[in-house]
Amino acid sequence: MPRRPTTKNVSIMRTYQTNEIKNVVLLGNSGSGKTTIAEGMLFEGKVIDRRGSIDAQNTVSDYTEVEHIYKRSIFSTVLYTEYLDRKLNIVDTAGSDDFSGGVFSAFRIADTGIMVINAVNGVEVGTQIFGRYAEEYDKPFFLAVNQLDHEKASWENTIESLQKTFGKKVVLIQYPITTGPGFDSFIDVLTMKLYKHDGDSGVVHELPIPAEEEERANELHNALVEASAENDDALMEMFFEKGTLSEEDIRVGLRKGIAHRDVFPVLCLSAKKDIGIRRMMEFLINNTPSPNQKPKPTTTDGTEVAFDAAGAPCIFVFKTQIEQHLGEICYFKVISGKITEGIELTNNNNGTKEKLSQLYVTAGKNRTKVAELLAGDVGCTVKLKNTKTSHTLAGNGKNWVFAPITFPEPKFRTAVKPKNQADEEKLGELLNKAHQEDPTILVEYSKELKQIIVSGQGEHHLNILKWQLANNNKLEIEFYPPKIPYRETITKVANASYRHKKQSGGAGQFGEVHIIIEPIVEGVEARSKFKIEGKELNLNLKGKEVQPLPWGGSLEFYNCIVGGSIDARFLPAILKGVMEKMEEGPLTGSYARDIRVYVYDGKMHPVDSNELSFKLAGRNAFKEAFKNAGPKIMEPIYDVTVLVPADKMGDVMSDLQNRRAIIEGMSSAKGFEKLSAKVPLSEMHKYSTTLSSLTSGRATYNMKFSNYEQVPADVQEKLLKAYEAIAVEE
Repeated sequence: MPRRPTTKNVSIMRTYQTNEIKNVVLLGNSGSGKTTIAEGMLFEGKVIDRRGSIDAQNTVSDYTEVEHIYKRSIFSTVLYTEYLDRKLNIVDTAGSDDFSGGVFSAFRIADTGIMVINAVNGVEVGTQIFGRYAEEYDKPFFLAVNQLDHEKASWENTIESLQKTFGKKVVLIQYPITTGPGFDSFIDVLTMKLYKHDGDSGVVHELPIPAEEEERANELHNALVEASAENDDALMEMFFEKGTLSEEDIRVGLRKGIAHRDVFPVLCLSAKKDIGIRRMMEFLINNTPSPNQKPKPTTTDGTEVAFDAAGAPCIFVFKTQIEQHLGEICYFKVISGKITEGIELTNNNNGTKEKLSQLYVTAGKNRTKVAELLAGDVGCTVKLKNTKTSHTLAGNGKNWVFAPITFPEPKFRTAVKPKNQADEEKLGELLNKAHQEDPTILVEYSKELKQIIVSGQGEHHLNILKWQLANNNKLEIEFYPPKIPYRETITKVANASYRHKKQSGGAGQFGEVHIIIEPIVEGVEARSKFKIEGKELNLNLKGKEVQPLPWGGSLEFYNCIVGGSIDARFLPAILKGVMEKMEEGPLTGSYARDIRVYVYDGKMHPVDSNELSFKLAGRNAFKEAFKNAGPKIMEPIYDVTVLVPADKMGDVMSDLQNRRAIIEGMSSAKGFEKLSAKVPLSEMHKYSTTLSSLTSGRATYNMKFSNYEQVPADVQEKLLKAYEAIAVEE
């Protein structure tokens, strides 16, 4: 079980000004060493007095039992450290796309990323996936090549893969003298020094560059100077005039290049041996933007809010966590003003008042109490009553609201039920809490399907949820294939009549209804002339009622009664009967849609007719007409976009076509092929697992609902037989 959190005394932490804060997100493939780097950064900043390790299960970041079992990050962790009179707020994220929700949350509060590269493998799946996400969110980052002490590390292959992926923007700041177990030093071509580490002692020697390395170092230094000058016109003029730039001038150009994603600097590391961590932190502090050097965040109504400690107090909640002994913890970034212990703010998403009775900064499970936090800083508070992820809280009467975090669409869905039926209510509560902590877990009780549907980023994502429920909450659940929300409609005109007659002593029941139904076709108006059983029938369209349907499409209901054959007061009952059958279609029990109903004749009894009689008559007349109107089952179609390596394109395309996909387009995107297709939802079950298997985890995809289309005849026949079999069983 996770160890209990600790809280440190308020006197430990001083208040940092906005320009003294750096907010950074650690990105990279699983196994690249992000958590070990975070451990080193906290150690160098004296937040911890010894470095933990993944194998020893004592790192600050990966502290949950499930992370110990899998030996990798599963949840994003908010950390901080202090170095060179600066505060570094760090979010250590998971390296699997299944747990990418933490990355999207971190992007909202981090100003820079550190993309960690495994020197053994070079650019990996996670590098590419998170690199694309960073590009989509215009998030700058630099590249930290880690594990250079590994016996299979290859600097040359790693740099080649980086240049292939990120192009000419890759600029070397450092390079190792040697790699493998003997790695203990590197040359920094920005400072033009050799940094040599004395084993695990923590002692670092700054030495002149050896003579045998001068030519290579000078060549890389000149490349760095040119790359820096390209980001500033004044620096370019200075470079042409002098032929070089000073170290500070290079930094000016680097800051601009990094901030605009025009430069991806490369640094050397062995986080396991604490080599290069200190220098990386110095680089981060000197060359990446503070919050007030970034564009001002904009509210939903277009108001720009500056990161100004003198402004009105305002925070944005980017993460919610639930702890057993404490309740909800809300992690926030201070957008404006000063946040003090005990401050009262208004939650502008729901209008409620919230008191921040306690303020903390966190290093994983450990919390350090603070008295105040200024604009740009990151902290957390506890026991807010009505505040969730993506909420904005503000004071001084400001009605600022920032757009919610945009999370990726789910890629995997499953039905879920408790093994013990008595645990259904408990399951609902726990799934809602799971969504609060991880908004990429979506939970829906489908009245239509009579199932609880849980959606996530992949099969592994939901299997971790299942593990948590079983081990942390003692709730055993089962996953099983979800039903598909089919729709039913008709393709031609049909008519039917039905007489409901019942006599059981006293007042009886009587109602007779004659109807015509036809499909609603876009651009085709209702008509008044029909040919029924060889006879022309002219209708008088006296009244029209349009019912937009919650499940999509509509029902149009026309009163065509003449001569008072049915009293007008019974028409709502007939409509109710029709709607009941629309909610449970005659073919498969799915919702029906896009149908016009004309009630044109019928009979009633002066004593025995009532609303119930006409509801039943209307329902059964509609059911009969539906079966004769060329009924069709419609299925949900999704727009699916797959990013796949070129060498796996054929396999992926073949698999999609076997799933009845219609390929709509192909294009190239930075070493990947982009496939666009329309695919039936029924064919997408466990697609994330199949795609990962086909491409060794190198491909990714997203899917979004597009429209409903008729199923092929053979598929409809199978569905009808399956429904009939269920009906017989019941």
